[in-house]
Amino acid sequence: MLAGWETLASCPASVIHSLIKVLLVVTFMQWPATAIVVVPNSNCFTFDNNSRLVDFADLIGKNFEYNEKGSVPSDLVVQFCKDVQRRSQAGYTDFGRFISSRSFITGSQPIDFIQTFQYGDLVHCETTFEKMGRTSQVNIICGQCPNKECKGKQGCICSISYDELMCRVTVELAIPCPKSGPRVFKGFTVGFHPRSSELVYNGLTQLGFEQSHHEFSFQGEQSHVSLYLSAVFSLSGLVGKPSLKVNPVKGLDVTLTGSGTNGAMPTTLSPTILNVIWRCEIARSSPYEVNILIPVEGYDPIEFTLTKECASLCCQVYFVVEVSSTKHVSNISLVYMRCLG
Repeated sequence: MLAGWETLASCPASVIHSLIKVLLVVTFMQWPATAIVVVPNSNCFTFDNNSRLVDFADLIGKNFEYNEKGSVPSDLVVQFCKDVQRRSQAGYTDFGRFISSRSFITGSQPIDFIQTFQYGDLVHCETTFEKMGRTSQVNIICGQCPNKECKGKQGCICSISYDELMCRVTVELAIPCPKSGPRVFKGFTVGFHPRSSELVYNGLTQLGFEQSHHEFSFQGEQSHVSLYLSAVFSLSGLVGKPSLKVNPVKGLDVTLTGSGTNGAMPTTLSPTILNVIWRCEIARSSPYEVNILIPVEGYDPIEFTLTKECASLCCQVYFVVEVSSTKHVSNISLVYMRCLG
């Protein structure tokens, strides 16, 4: 008997499926999500004094008007998280637009939050700082105006003041603020490079990694991906060891390695590395979901999802060929099959 080994470097999908059916019996299982993925619904959000997310998405574009009495009657209109305009029969003057969530910050009593609007009309304001044109600041009070009650429950503008020299208007706005949400570990980032933050920025999971997305998926031939974790140095000791869940449970073998798995403190100067090593074992038309959760003491956990494609497999099949004395094949026995994603 002569033992021989042959390798199939690449297999058609139909052959792979039939071999898998013979060798394996697989039960697909779903696992429920237990943590809250912290993803704002828009860029109209901020944080309270306790680092909890406050999402104002439901108020985007809502108009708040203030009637100005004078020689030329006009209205000042705040379009929440949009822009600020001064309207009259002669037209309107733009006092800036809302740029991003960085223009939405926490205030100090009696002001709860502050929105800034930039790049308004330049006419007669050509000498403003960095040619930003007219600007505005909206001081938000959660509740009622100090000097009066708003009519209705949607809020109102309490007062306005102009700084003609600075081409700036300051607005005091009282509204019913939404409830605070998860406590966010601000300053924490996860990216594909030491100084990037594609997956998590400032403690918030980014679009494309909050759930499974085909357009953000990793292909089958990619055997691993390295993630870089960083946090503010003074708080880096709060970061715990990551854990993972794979959906479906069987079919994709995933291992976490690197300094990010052993309790090392991730800092901006010295990020830790989290290597995600994966291998496709069962081909399927829809991708696998790899959910990674990073606990943070005193805060809601960091959670994000990686999407892995395993549409086809490259298989190595090992078998023993028995050859008779007449050099004819008498028997072929399958010994081992290894499929690589």
